[in-house]
Parts: sequence; C-alpha cells; structure tokens
Amino acid sequence: MKKGISLILVLAMVLISLSGCSAPAQSQAGAPEAEKAPGYKIGIVTPTLSTSEDEYRAGENMVAKYPDIVKHITLPENFNVELETAISQIVSLADDPEMKAVVVVSGQSGLLPALQKIEETRPEIITVTAPIWDDPDMMAQYIDINLDTDWARRGQTIVEKAHNMGAKTFIHYSFPTHLAKEAISKRKEMMKTTSEQLGMTFVEIVTPDPQAGDGGVPAMQQFLREDIPRQIEKYGVDTNIFGSNCPMYDVILDEALKLKFIMAEQCCPTPTQAFPTVMNLEIAAEDVGNFDKINAMISEKAADADMTGRLSGWPVPITIFLPEFAVEVAKDLIDSGKTPEEALSSEYLIALAQDKFGVGVEMNPMKPEMDNYYLTIMDSIFY
Repeated sequence: MKKGISLILVLAMVLISLSGCSAPAQSQAGAPEAEKAPGYKIGIVTPTLSTSEDEYRAGENMVAKYPDIVKHITLPENFNVELETAISQIVSLADDPEMKAVVVVSGQSGLLPALQKIEETRPEIITVTAPIWDDPDMMAQYIDINLDTDWARRGQTIVEKAHNMGAKTFIHYSFPTHLAKEAISKRKEMMKTTSEQLGMTFVEIVTPDPQAGDGGVPAMQQFLREDIPRQIEKYGVDTNIFGSNCPMYDVILDEALKLKFIMAEQCCPTPTQAFPTVMNLEIAAEDVGNFDKINAMISEKAADADMTGRLSGWPVPITIFLPEFAVEVAKDLIDSGKTPEEALSSEYLIALAQDKFGVGVEMNPMKPEMDNYYLTIMDSIFY
C-alpha cells in the first residue's frame, strides 16, 4: 500500500475543490457538450530512433493512440556520458501536476535515481519500467511496476519448443565476450540441461569473437556460413540452430531455408529480425508496424521454401510490446482508480495483454517475494 494513502488524499482534495469552488455547469438546450479532456498525463521515456528503433516507435505509437494523454521524451544519444541529463529529463516529467504515471524504457542501468526522486516528490505517480537494468531488489523497493523479458527461462522454453518441432539435436553458437555475460551463460546452461532432460544432443560451438577484434561481424558470419552445413551433414536436418548474437541470424535463417533445419527462436525473437532481409519481404511504409501482415508474409515465404512448421518466433517484438503494454497498464490503473498494490498480479497482466494486444503471454514474478517485478514469455508463432 505504498501509494494508496497518498492517492486517496489527492483525490479527496480534488473532489473538495471541485464541489466547493465550482458553480454547477450550465449548457444551452440542444447544444452538444464538449468532449471531456482526460485530465491526466502519462510520460514515456525511450531511447532515440537511432539508438533503439523499436522502443522509440513504441513511444510514438502510444502518442498516436492517446494524443491527449501520452507525452514521449527521449534519452540522450550518448547515454553513458549524459546520464545526469537523462535523470533530470525523467524527473522533470513530475513537474507537470497532471502527470499520473511515468514509464521508463532503457535496457540500461543508471536510471533508478530518477524514479527514486519521483517517489520522494510525487509518491502518487505510478512508476513503471519496461525495462531498465538496475538492481532488481532496489527497483522493487522504489518502483511500482517492473516489466522485463524472462531471458534465463527462455533457455528452457526455446529447447522445449525445438523438441516439439522435431529437433533431436540443439546447436548453440556464441563467442567468448557473450559467454562472459551472466544472463547469456545461464541461458546456455539451461539450454544444455533441458536438452539432456529431453534426450536431445546438445552441441556448443564457439565462433570468432566480433567484439574482440577477431575480424568483426563478417568473420563471425563467414564462420557460420562454412560451419552450419558441416553440422547439418553430421547431425541431420532435425537439428535446431541457435545463436546468441543478432547478426548471426542473417546467416542462420538463410542456411535454414537452404538446408531445411529447424530455427525455433532467435536470440531476440521478433518478426523484424533477419526475416525481412533474408526473405526479401516487400514491406510498405504504412505496414512497418503491421505485424499480422508481416507474419503472414513470412509464413508465405516459409511455405514457398517447403519450411512450414520449421521456423518460429514471437509474433510481436518484445521491445515494442513491453513499452506499449507498460503504458496500457498505467492507463488501466488510473482509469480504474486502483493502485498497483490492489490490482497487480500475473492474472491481471495476462488478461490485459490479451485484451489490448491479442497476444498470449506468461507473466511470472522474478522472485516469489517480488509482487511488482514481472518477467515475460510470449506465446510463439509458427510459420
């Protein structure tokens, strides 16, 4: 009930001022009443277009959907150097007396102090992250709602999906600087464990490191181009190939279309990663965010390549879904008059995602004791 009392007091003061200081509204008979303004604002903070196109577009989409409610600002391009500027920008949203919620989307650490400051000065404002990567325990203490992808658990769900798609072997491509990251290392170990539990062969292959001067991305991609056919010749087409790095998928998908192996899910599962370029999808400007149409185009290309049921992913980029969903959660809470403490649960979030976006998701607390930090797995689409 961190903010419940504050909200009640604010609402009570507003009601008293309206009833005590306002005369009854007069209107001419037969004259249409002016449409009521919503009376509140929701701020959303994202990276710039050049830094993270999906997250930026998500902010713009929400402005287009709720032009009288949503205010979109962007973080500095040089985030690490201008961190203090970023914090000041976020805090300044709370200067607007109509601001009722602030959503911060960054995928980086360092922005928690901004949300702590808002909590101190405007505790009635609903704060949401979608995501930021500061200390989770501190975030759960000072932020009302935290949303992120369940990156570690995907080590289980991706392998299970590949198995259900017919894979007998699971090949994991990565490189040293990636494997040094805890989240990627944990996911790989979960993939290995799940493969063994399902009776699948798990194969780990290390590529040239594009982040350590080993010829960059081209060298990594050339290695994949040469190695994938060798592995498919050895293990057969009932093999799933997973890469830990996004640029790998231009090669993985291209080779999958040629060699007919399984690609159950990308490292960042989205219909806009590799599919448009490799499949030469002609996406009109007005259809850039029309994922139903893009997914239909991918399915058609998969069928043309005799790959129906061998390719899968998530139907919507998580980097668009989470920021937009965060705004919808904040708006729903404000409109219903409920506090996060009153409304927040896995069931509530799952139902809202289905209602607003038509997608199925799992939403599970990061830890059993965290009732305001939820990790997301989205239902898959099979092409």
